[in-house]
Amino acid sequence: MASVSVEQLSKRYGDIDAVDDVAFEVEPGEVFALLGPNGAGKTTTIEILEGFRTRDRGRVEVLGFDPADPTTSRQMRERLGVVLQELAVEPFLSVRQALTRNAGYFPAPRPVDEVLELVGLEAKADARIKTLSGGQQRRLDLGLGIIGNPDLLVLDEPTTGFDPTARRGAWDLVRAMTGGGTTVILTTHYMDEAEALADRVAVINSGRIIAQGTPESLGGRDVGEATIRFRLPPVTALADLPVPAVVTETGVLEIKTDKEIEVLATLTSWALRDGVELIGLTVDRLTLEDIYLRLTGYEPDTATAGSTS
Repeated sequence: MASVSVEQLSKRYGDIDAVDDVAFEVEPGEVFALLGPNGAGKTTTIEILEGFRTRDRGRVEVLGFDPADPTTSRQMRERLGVVLQELAVEPFLSVRQALTRNAGYFPAPRPVDEVLELVGLEAKADARIKTLSGGQQRRLDLGLGIIGNPDLLVLDEPTTGFDPTARRGAWDLVRAMTGGGTTVILTTHYMDEAEALADRVAVINSGRIIAQGTPESLGGRDVGEATIRFRLPPVTALADLPVPAVVTETGVLEIKTDKEIEVLATLTSWALRDGVELIGLTVDRLTLEDIYLRLTGYEPDTATAGSTS
């Protein structure tokens, strides 16, 4: 059984369809990333899954429960961990006190000292929350989300304010939890985070899911055009190449193709035969961010491109 199942989910505010006929499933132990611009419907969808907001139409099951059913609300919440975008804890509590109190809400919580170590706050255990930096507060948010040892963890922009080292630490924590069987729903504006963590992603825009798939295949990334780049030694002429290439302004040669295996085979066979070094050879496809921007309709402002003002 899926950890989360959503069918024909809709929510309307006045004349605005905040969520319109949304459908997806999240399998046990999976990391599912919900991506979209501000106002796209991510937060409304997540709040409905958490039971904080009611839906107008559709079917929603979270860990086998309907989040809108008040008779099973407690059972669902005991198995659910939530990391919101903003800390909602009394600032005069210490880090340890906040974690200890939240642990008491769950039937089988993680040990507080273990959570402090996992989120890197051992040295701040007795510090009051109001004295924490922004990044440290986000670490506490993460600790509060995992203290209950949840079956489903909802992470809403979990690494905002983290430095690169702390972000990688948070990623390792998420991987460790999914390795232990926890299911994760993630919202993030960091495409590298989605690519590093998610088994599958869904892009929501104007209240509708417009694409779903693995990070590698979303929007046809796995079958789209590839760009091969390299430099030639000074003694090798461009005309000697066995395949046509374009010279960029920086002197790098580029070959754009949707048959990169064939082109690479021809190119490397020639280089090996004639002893030519292909300096800095790389093969690149569209990034997840490229696909995301394309799907959500982003267009560069050509009028201001290159402006230094």
